[in-house]
Amino acid sequence: MLPEAEARAIGKEAGVPSTMSGLNVFRVMSRHPTLAGVVAKQLAMLLYRGNKLDDRLRELIIMRIGWRTGALYEWTQHWPVALHYGLTEEETLAVRDPDSATCLGPAERAVIAATDDVLDDGAVSETTWQACAEHLASDEERLELVAAICNWNTFAILLKSLNIPLEDGVDAWPPDGVPSPDA
Repeated sequence: MLPEAEARAIGKEAGVPSTMSGLNVFRVMSRHPTLAGVVAKQLAMLLYRGNKLDDRLRELIIMRIGWRTGALYEWTQHWPVALHYGLTEEETLAVRDPDSATCLGPAERAVIAATDDVLDDGAVSETTWQACAEHLASDEERLELVAAICNWNTFAILLKSLNIPLEDGVDAWPPDGVPSPDA
């Protein structure tokens, strides 16, 4: 992992937003500045720039992937993001066991099912597509649904493979410290 100041300088040259360049994941990825810039650009688009998929639904996807794959960094980083975009703790924790959750509506269940389909079978099933289409009216939203699932699944693999540590002072697996069974 590069020192934070060095990663920020490289990130500035590579197009990594300042909000990302000091994070541990980009302190590692900045060893390949071109890759760091491409990854950051995709993340920024899906998170902030012109995204069409509802922020709450996107965060449920990310949290489900973090939980299912045991990606500690992903879960921990996106816990406050999910709450920021209006998910409650109960809704966010519901990704651990969505079948038993009473707080999730049909749209939330549809995107979680799409996430599970991709994680389990590599594609969204026809039945799940139909459920998603009831809540994601535009082609752009449906494209971003798949892009988000693929992006954060890839990111989970990257984070775990590179053994990216949490930032100093950050507590693991918020809010209760309970790790994914796959962790």
